[in-house]
Amino acid sequence: MFADRAKIYIRSGKGGDGHVSFRRELYVPDGGPDGGDGGNGGDVIFVVDEGQNTLNDYRHKQKYCAGNGEEGGKRRCHGKKGNDIVLKVPAGTVIKDFETGKVIFDMADTKEEVHLLKGGKGGKGNMHYATSVMQAPKYAQPGQDAQELWVTLELKVIADVGLVGFPNVGKSTLLSRVTNAQPKIANYHFTTLNPNLGVVDLEDGQGFVIADIPGIIEGASEGVGLGFEFLRHIERTKVIVHIVDAAGSEGRDPIADIHAINQEIEKYNPEILKRPQVIVANKIDACYDVEQAVAAIREEFENEDIKVYAISAVSGQGVNELLWHINELLKQCPKENLVFEQEFFPEFDGINNTPVLVEQIEPHVFEVSGERVERMLGYTNLESERGFEFFQKFMKDNGIISRMEEMGIEEGDTVRLYDLEFDYYPS
Repeated sequence: MFADRAKIYIRSGKGGDGHVSFRRELYVPDGGPDGGDGGNGGDVIFVVDEGQNTLNDYRHKQKYCAGNGEEGGKRRCHGKKGNDIVLKVPAGTVIKDFETGKVIFDMADTKEEVHLLKGGKGGKGNMHYATSVMQAPKYAQPGQDAQELWVTLELKVIADVGLVGFPNVGKSTLLSRVTNAQPKIANYHFTTLNPNLGVVDLEDGQGFVIADIPGIIEGASEGVGLGFEFLRHIERTKVIVHIVDAAGSEGRDPIADIHAINQEIEKYNPEILKRPQVIVANKIDACYDVEQAVAAIREEFENEDIKVYAISAVSGQGVNELLWHINELLKQCPKENLVFEQEFFPEFDGINNTPVLVEQIEPHVFEVSGERVERMLGYTNLESERGFEFFQKFMKDNGIISRMEEMGIEEGDTVRLYDLEFDYYPS
């Protein structure tokens, strides 16, 4: 069975504990601390596998855990890092937090590995805690805890064009006519159960990806039948192509069908209806009077700037003109795929209420600390533009900037966040 949704549990590795030990060598009776640092825990990594087109691999196994970091050793030996776990998913997979339904990451356009859950940092060994006052510290830092999360994987196909329509109107036949896709075709009175994709090749290297979206039925937006399972696959498409049976061979009214499908799409996601639409009056080879059959559809929809094309997917009549019109519409659409913005940040789950401490430790020097701050620094790449923007937003959203301003911070003053130090300049 085609799987485009899965629920799985993922957990990163715990950081290894720092080690407590002391140097013991001949003729060195009072050796100092030499306990090594613990290894970092393994990450949970997602990567796009172009060879996959379903989530079937996640139907029978639900739990995926990375390895824990090893404890530090004697003689300043660093513990081994825990093994990462790599989860391969098809392009277009959206990873969501199971409880809230919020987007964690969209694997639509990314070519690189996504470290979704970072392993806990290894703890520091007691060699780091020796001071002039305490020369034999018997304390080492424990490793950071692992992160764990239940997530939902949802596959939303990546295609330029989505073919929509009620069952048995000829979507699969048209797809097989214009691409190399080979969907199962028969006079079924039920719908195709999975989306089929194909590439349309036109002259001069032009073309586009087209998807046969499984037949939508009334009530789909409320989950009737396999409603949500179908509707999610048109969320990324740039042009919607309605296929209707112009011959009425199933006793259906083409105009009523188009309105019904648009109503279901509007209930599911109104933004989709802002995209260009095309209506395809199919099966004209079975019509007694083609002009009469198509005239009513044109009268209803061409005033809304929606073109109507009369075709026969079986014979190929009118198909070429339809494809070139779709190609022209796509040229007016954004080139980029629709990517769902991140709404949920696993690294801050459960610590949003922990306090952030802001202190002025000496004139013109401010120190910011707290678990939330330490966690943010551990999961943010400040060398990247996006990472630094996230850092600035974190400082502002958590009231850190306003708190320092209340304490009288001035331009050029120093701000310390653990190992990070920077000069303050008001924005």
